[in-house]
Amino acid sequence: MASRTTHPVLDTRSLNRATLARQLLLSRAEMSAADAVGHLLGLQAQNVKPPYYQLHARLAGFRPAELAGLMESREVVRMVTMRSTIHTHTAHDALTLRPLVQPARDREVNYFRKGLVGVDLDRLAECARAVVESEPRTMGEIREELLKHWPDADPQSLSVAARCRLPLVQVTPRGVWGRSGQVRLTTVENWLGGRPAGEAATQSVDDVVLRYLAAFGPASVKDMQVWAGLTRLREAFERLRPGLAVFRDENGVELFDLPDAPRPDAQTPAPPRFLPEFDNLLLSHADRSRVVTPEVKGRTWTGNQAHCTLLVDGFVAGLWKAEEGNGVTVELFGEVSAVRKEEIVAEAELMISAMGDSGSEPGRGSVRFGPIRG
Repeated sequence: MASRTTHPVLDTRSLNRATLARQLLLSRAEMSAADAVGHLLGLQAQNVKPPYYQLHARLAGFRPAELAGLMESREVVRMVTMRSTIHTHTAHDALTLRPLVQPARDREVNYFRKGLVGVDLDRLAECARAVVESEPRTMGEIREELLKHWPDADPQSLSVAARCRLPLVQVTPRGVWGRSGQVRLTTVENWLGGRPAGEAATQSVDDVVLRYLAAFGPASVKDMQVWAGLTRLREAFERLRPGLAVFRDENGVELFDLPDAPRPDAQTPAPPRFLPEFDNLLLSHADRSRVVTPEVKGRTWTGNQAHCTLLVDGFVAGLWKAEEGNGVTVELFGEVSAVRKEEIVAEAELMISAMGDSGSEPGRGSVRFGPIRG
């Protein structure tokens, strides 16, 4: 194995531009929403609207109806996968990625074992499956059914066990732009017409490493472990090492990448981009300094709530909030040039026009600079 000191060094700006290129944020891609969801290995989706905003920032001509249609036709689904959080996945990835992260979900159940004394987890999974496959249910309804079998168990622990042991998807209209609905759940197999999870061949760890690098690289082993919520991925990287490009960052951390993946010049222009809360870009590396500088670290969160962020020159430079009446408030962390400010306004107006509930053009004064309220 070559010494790490022989590997080329990628400075922070080079890592930034490479990651933005993989994330389709240097220029909007001429790509379908379905292809983009697949390329990005899913979209973080704790809330309903963020996946739509993620695609607007990345795709040319994207309109919410495109992703909404995929939700309604069941070509994409919402379910718990990486990091035990809700993601929007293609149907294929929903079926084949969830088995890959199942060990992490099993470990999660172990944290709640005190509330599950006397509960047979295999039987619990069978009972929960029968309940949700008879018709989609709320988590409260699932919990009530399970309490009939285990009345002395902790209700919250039963909920966690059901969510972790079964690949549950949120059925529409939940997740459809412009519509609302309670979170109702069924199994991914049931929702997708009886196809068993992992039917074609659960994606191998090696395949997912390569896909992760295509969407988030260059990256370290620890970066991918943070993204996936998994451990012990070093062996997969070592198996793949002969076919990968290897670099190191300015701190000496070893980074892996696909040999032919784009790594633009560090001075490549990066236009402003408005990202929703919990955007994949900000959650998929152990070291996020490639996008979040030390000066602004911690300013994108309040408690456990993530804010919508603004990229300027490729780095987080402020927050934004959609206001009633199709307006946007932008809070900058520092001074920007007049030209940059014009670019920010133009990008905000594009977002308002494409994503505004009315579909109307932004009016005068629709973009305001100042503190974010609330």
